[in-house]
Amino acid sequence: MAGGFGVTSPGGEDFEAKITPIVVISCILAASGGLMFGYDIGISGGVTSMPDFLKKFFPTVYKRQQVPGLNSNYCKYDNQYLQLFTSSLYLAALTASFFASYTTRKLGRKLTMLVAGIFFCVGTIFNAAAQNLAMLIIGRLLLGCGVGFGNQAVPLFLSEVAPSRIRGSLNILFQLNVTIGLLLANVINFGSSKVTGGWGWRLSLGLAAVPSVLLTIGALVVVDTPNSLIERGKLEQGKAVLKRIRGVQNVDPEFLELLEASRTAQEVKNPFRNLLKRKNRPQLIITVFLQFFQQFTGINAINFYAPVLFQTLGFKSDASLYSAVITGSCMVVGAIISIYLADRAGRRVLLLEGAIQMLVSHVGVTIILGLKLKETTSSLDRGMAILVVVLVCSFVGSFGWSWGPLAWLIASEIFPLETRSAGQSVTVGVNMFFTFFIAQAFLSMLCHLKFGIFLFFGVFVFIMFLFVLFLLPETKGVPIEEMTDVVWRQHWFWRRFIEDDCDDEPKGEGYA
Repeated sequence: MAGGFGVTSPGGEDFEAKITPIVVISCILAASGGLMFGYDIGISGGVTSMPDFLKKFFPTVYKRQQVPGLNSNYCKYDNQYLQLFTSSLYLAALTASFFASYTTRKLGRKLTMLVAGIFFCVGTIFNAAAQNLAMLIIGRLLLGCGVGFGNQAVPLFLSEVAPSRIRGSLNILFQLNVTIGLLLANVINFGSSKVTGGWGWRLSLGLAAVPSVLLTIGALVVVDTPNSLIERGKLEQGKAVLKRIRGVQNVDPEFLELLEASRTAQEVKNPFRNLLKRKNRPQLIITVFLQFFQQFTGINAINFYAPVLFQTLGFKSDASLYSAVITGSCMVVGAIISIYLADRAGRRVLLLEGAIQMLVSHVGVTIILGLKLKETTSSLDRGMAILVVVLVCSFVGSFGWSWGPLAWLIASEIFPLETRSAGQSVTVGVNMFFTFFIAQAFLSMLCHLKFGIFLFFGVFVFIMFLFVLFLLPETKGVPIEEMTDVVWRQHWFWRRFIEDDCDDEPKGEGYA
């Protein structure tokens, strides 16, 4: 039971299901959307540390770097246009996510993933062929639309296709692909930085075409989810798909539950307004704070600007890119660990442990930089530099098995069908808003707060530890359409929202 501090929660009815090849293949193909998302996050930090890229698009930053000691170590990359190159993607994703809510509900998860793939392909062409800053930003905005549609559809697809007992593991394939995309971006940046002739950055940006095409092909190949088909009135097709993905003929119990969820969903004319009802506030509050805290761990400050950050700390250009590759590898390992543990240890344990480990890393980096790194000279000796890399690796590894995948997983599994698309839209929108904020502000914050930036993020990590400890229920192993009865009605705090609302509403409103 999710009583006390929400420590545990019983599983609901576990419907008969096999782990079928079509589920595994569909999830792998769909999760390639995460590959593109991760590549977009990682590639920007690498190209913004390349002299040829800076010389062409950001000459002010380039000239500033040519005069040693002119600026503080913490301020050498402080430029609003440079930050806009990175952050514009997330502003577009924020806007696109609300349009994506409509397409996922009315047109299905499959078609929404196809739209994302097309946006990714066109945006990649603009970026690789960019001749000026405007063309570069347009490309990033198109990529952002792809992120908005992809991050809306893919987590929902994975949660709805997967059997409940392995839903966490299959859903985390998305985050695993994000981390692999990050790692590939760092490796490619390391290689393209060696290219002579000034076109290495075009190679880095252009190779985003590979995951873009993968997602587009994947969207054409996969079947839509039975939840989506039934919600759109395609009952026979939905039941046929349910039999295929579950690998059994007797799917009547699950099919009937999906029908009831669909009936309730049809009664909801405005999903976004319905989200604000008292009975849906627990899910909404949990989702908003999970996305807020995920970004204020400081992870994307490191993901976006890892090479820039390491150069700031005194690493040479090659060493900074190499260090970014190492940290990217740690995040991939973290995601693999999460796939194994999410449906065994549970979501809460991983989130709590991850928060503790990230807090230790933030405090450690703050102490080292405060004591050892001077304003205008690189005085970070080899031993301290290695220790910083180790602490950053510890940070990204723990994020990789906790807040990275689980913030997306939990948000995709806690909403009832009638508000699921709208809820996922809010998830993506909130995440992209704070991602945009961090991307746009981090280099300026680094310049003004200096080493204190890590302590700034550490404070939020401590607060989110308390948030999970007291307010987040366990969702491991609970069928997705039974969350309300099994999780929210049993939680020591959130049950008052469900019970009070049910007392006030007439029957027929559904069990959201």
